[in-house]
Amino acid sequence: MAFTTPKEIFDAMPGAFNAGAAAGLNAVFQFNLEGANGGDWNVEIKDGACNVAQGVNASPTVTLKMADSDYVAMTNGELDGMTAFMSGKLKASGDIMLAQRLATLFQL
Repeated sequence: MAFTTPKEIFDAMPGAFNAGAAAGLNAVFQFNLEGANGGDWNVEIKDGACNVAQGVNASPTVTLKMADSDYVAMTNGELDGMTAFMSGKLKASGDIMLAQRLATLFQL
C-alpha cells in the first residue's frame, strides 16, 4: 500500500510494529514534518510496546525533521533515507544511529 499523507503512516505504525526487533529498546522518535500535511508526531517504544501520538514529546531520543512529502516518499521506498540525510532533506538530532532502525521496527 502506498501512503499519501504522514497521518496515514502514523495511523498504520502500531499495526506494523515489529516487537521482536524492539527487544530491549526504550526510545522516543520525534517527527517534525513541514508542509500542508505536516505536523508533529512522536513514537514511543518501551517494554516491547509502541505508542504513537500526535504532538511534541518533551524528551525524545532522536528527532527527525523533513518535508511531509519527503517523509511519505521515504516511507513508500521512493526516497532512500541515507540519501535524504546526505542531501539535507532529512535533518536528525539526538541518537541518529537509532533512526536507522526505523525500517526494521516497522514493516510499512
